[in-house]
Amino acid sequence: MPYRAPLADFTFLLEVVGFANVAATERFADATPDTVAAILAEAGKLCETTLAPLNRAGDKVPARLENGVVRTSPGFAEGYRAIAEGGWIGMAAAPEHGGMGLPMAVATCVNDMMGSACLALQLNPLMTQGQIEALEHHASDALKALYIPKLVSGEWCGTMNLTEPQAGSDVGAVRTRAEDRGDGTYAITGQKIYITWADNDFSGNVCHLVLARLPDGPAGTKGISLFMVPKLIPDADGNPGARNDLKVVSLEHKLGLHGSPTAVMQYDGARGWLVGEKHNGMAAMFTMMNNARLGVGMQGVAVAEAAFQQALGYAMERKQGKTPLGSGAIIDHADVRRMLAQMKAEVFSARAIGLACAVAIDMGRATGAAEWQARAALLTPIAKAYGTDIGCEVAHLGVQVHGGMGFIEETGAAQFARDVRVTAIYEGTNGIQAMDLVGRKMMDQGEAAYRLCDEMQAAAEAARAQHPDLAGAVWTATEALREATEALVAMPPQDRFAGAVPYLRAFARVLGGHFHMAAALADPARLPLAQFAIKRMLPEYAPLLAQVREGAAGLYALTPEALSA
Repeated sequence: MPYRAPLADFTFLLEVVGFANVAATERFADATPDTVAAILAEAGKLCETTLAPLNRAGDKVPARLENGVVRTSPGFAEGYRAIAEGGWIGMAAAPEHGGMGLPMAVATCVNDMMGSACLALQLNPLMTQGQIEALEHHASDALKALYIPKLVSGEWCGTMNLTEPQAGSDVGAVRTRAEDRGDGTYAITGQKIYITWADNDFSGNVCHLVLARLPDGPAGTKGISLFMVPKLIPDADGNPGARNDLKVVSLEHKLGLHGSPTAVMQYDGARGWLVGEKHNGMAAMFTMMNNARLGVGMQGVAVAEAAFQQALGYAMERKQGKTPLGSGAIIDHADVRRMLAQMKAEVFSARAIGLACAVAIDMGRATGAAEWQARAALLTPIAKAYGTDIGCEVAHLGVQVHGGMGFIEETGAAQFARDVRVTAIYEGTNGIQAMDLVGRKMMDQGEAAYRLCDEMQAAAEAARAQHPDLAGAVWTATEALREATEALVAMPPQDRFAGAVPYLRAFARVLGGHFHMAAALADPARLPLAQFAIKRMLPEYAPLLAQVREGAAGLYALTPEALSA
């Protein structure tokens, strides 16, 4: 079944998550309903006609390394040019650097569609978008003027270089060195691994943001600096010049995302320029990572959408024995209908959470209000972890709906499951996202979470007259979440971390129930799906929150010896 951009869902969900507040601000006043609809329609057309046909080609003919140059999958160069020429890379970038200045919520919808159409290729502009934001916030005026316009136009691409063989999630263990050349530049030496789209054969330059340590940098993350290290050193006119002292050592052989080259990078005294302050590189890198975390969460949603569409199409066409409703198609069987309903409900919930996070980012930027910024910070790890978990779960359900044919590569169902799996790992594993939620994001003693609970309970109260059973279930679940949050913030860190993953999942379940209820109020046609989500899926919050209260003792009672017995 060919991918179809779910334009009606985007338009509806933007309404549900309060995008009207964004359009009412002075900064985003141009984002009228007609304008947003036109933008999404044009992006949907690009995804359906140009990008989606590349997805299978990228899987069958992976990117490869030849004589130090990455050769990309068939059609990827043309697909990238279509993205760049349409202005889609700089959607949310500042107009003074050539960007559209669109709200993050609109850019998130477009990236969602691109990820559904061809995730392997969409990773390239996503990395560039994150780099643009990091440069906008932290780079010198000279670096901004040189790099951002070329990144926005797609003439150049951007990457993020954090991980090293000995330093995965422990970024403070980075050993890559930076030495002052005395001419305003630095010599960067070291090796980085897992670098997404580290090279290509279709852009004029590849610009690497690299974490490295200066000789006087203290140990740990507080001693790391960030550097712009281009593949080709710009000349006096800003054009790509001499080759820098860096190279792609190898490309990883991966479970999925074969069209997206993931590289080992070697820097041998490569020339780099400091971004931001010395020893404060993590602040700049986190700007890029937070952008990417929302983007990666929506990649999970995007693949889930594509997997659902294909599974639905297959279930409607596949004839298999006698069915209760007489059509003969497997969609008539109760368990197949259950799986499809779960897939659709999960996609809706995860997409709503991601767009709500994007709206909070937009409101924080437009108003400067601390409450909106706190809301965005709170929702980011939930959007990333839940979105990618759901991507994996829905893709596997898609395989199951196909039955034996789902295990056959030619159907494409297996590719969705393989491609999406890494999204739960990169840009901070989902366990790290959960630890961030119960740790750093609870440094306010839960105030941002309580404000969100207040809003959800107020909405539930308002819905009681129309849907008393659904509203009551959402109100009760939200109260349980509030009480669990109160218990959580009173725990020592290790006890919090032991319950972090179930807490994040329970939070997402409650948010999903809240948004499904809002959908049913806004459109009666969506009531059956809301009933499915709230009556069958929302109750999972109770056992999840029970795990939160258990603390860490039971986990550490399972010693290595006990686990090995």
